[in-house]
Parts: sequence; C-alpha cells; structure tokens
Amino acid sequence: MDRKEELINDIQNLLNSYDDVHKTSINPSILKFIDEETLLHIIGSLLDQKEDAKEPDLNWLETFKKYN
Repeated sequence: MDRKEELINDIQNLLNSYDDVHKTSINPSILKFIDEETLLHIIGSLLDQKEDAKEPDLNWLETFKKYN
C-alpha cells in the first residue's frame, strides 16, 4: 500500500469513528488525484473537529471532578 492509499484509509477511518454516523466508504480513485499535502490537511481538519467535539464533554465531566 502506498502513502496516498494509507492517507485515504486514515481519512475513511476518522470519518467512521464518529458515533451515530453511517459507515463512510471513500472511492480511492476519486482521491488519487489529490496530492499528499491536501490529504494530510483533510486529516488535520478531521482531527481538529474531533477535538472540538470532545471539548464540551470534557467541560461537563470536569463538573463531577472531586477536589481535595
């Protein structure tokens, strides 16, 4: 598997890691025209979105933290 195929698989895995979202399948022939830098940017954007989505949960959990 070459680098671009690995990046495409990573994007697909990130998209499928969201709860309550239908399984996503990416046709690699579509993305093969996108350069590696753009694929890496897509991965970075998806990771940022996941982090932003996690922030409210962390704030909510923080309210239950016990302090000594």
